[in-house]
Amino acid sequence: MLKFISENLATLIISAILLVVVVLIIIDMYKKKKSGKSISCTSSCDSCPSLCRNTLDSSTVNGEKEPN
Repeated sequence: MLKFISENLATLIISAILLVVVVLIIIDMYKKKKSGKSISCTSSCDSCPSLCRNTLDSSTVNGEKEPN
């Protein structure tokens, strides 16, 4: 077991660092979602699958007022 660890120490260290980075990214995404911030909003409501469209004023379309 020690031989395996000593032969693959660099790979194990890099893998551990990458794992920590991925976990931190996931935690950040979870916190943003929980606080109500959009993770990937493109400001194009027509193609948005998010429920945030329901929070817009019903008299607006794509951020502009509808003509009466």
